Amino acid sequence: MAKAFEKRVSKRNRKKIDLETNLDYDIFKVNDDKLLRGAELQKVKLKDITVKKQVRTKFEDDTILDLAANIKENGLIQPLVLHRENDKFVLICGERRFRAMSTIKKMTEAPCFILEDKNHEELMAIQFSENSSREALHYIDQADSIMAYKKTTGSSERKIQSSLGISKSEVHRCLKIAKLPSSVKEAAKDYNIEKYVLLEWSKIKNRKKKKEIESLIVSGELTKRSQLKEMISIEDTRIDRKTKTLVKNLSALDNQTRLQLKEMLERSLD
Repeated sequence: MAKAFEKRVSKRNRKKIDLETNLDYDIFKVNDDKLLRGAELQKVKLKDITVKKQVRTKFEDDTILDLAANIKENGLIQPLVLHRENDKFVLICGERRFRAMSTIKKMTEAPCFILEDKNHEELMAIQFSENSSREALHYIDQADSIMAYKKTTGSSERKIQSSLGISKSEVHRCLKIAKLPSSVKEAAKDYNIEKYVLLEWSKIKNRKKKKEIESLIVSGELTKRSQLKEMISIEDTRIDRKTKTLVKNLSALDNQTRLQLKEMLERSLD
């Protein structure tokens, strides 16, 4: 039997949800039980919500405006997650939604899951889990949040893997990225530099060449892994030719002179 579909409705005639009075709280009951265990669902005024440093630090203005338009049209699908700290409600998850709602003039409050008596480690894990499951979390924010989690909890890479639900190799890569200079990490976010550009750049042993490439990364001139591989390939070819020429010339020299020239070459490549 053929499936029956509802008639198409024009955007103008679509039924709109009244954000203040007609919010369907039943849709919130399907949330991750582990993430929100013990949370209380209630409406909170936006002005009463305190925003501290979040896992996500990069926000696209266009996506915030698009989200605001979507919330205004269809209602808020997912509540914010707050933590009650004395007489304050501190935002744990949902900063994009909070920013979007703050641009809607008639929206003064929002449905929120209220958590209580959670320690810093638990809140960080909740933040990371919730942000990672939504709009792609920038890999720099992910790396910094994992490093902060490691420093706060003293966890090993294996424990982080278990707590945050990501692979051990990804944890290892994130911790390496988190240790990179802040100028390089900021450039990665500003210019959408591929993650493996930073990882492969960090492995370069030639300090002079590494510094040259760092300036290209910070200025946004080097953003693709393929660009970096090409630069390294050209440099390797140049060094290989130089080495072969030198070896050929060394064959006519005595051992002591040969060793001295070899040491000079190695120092010039560092």
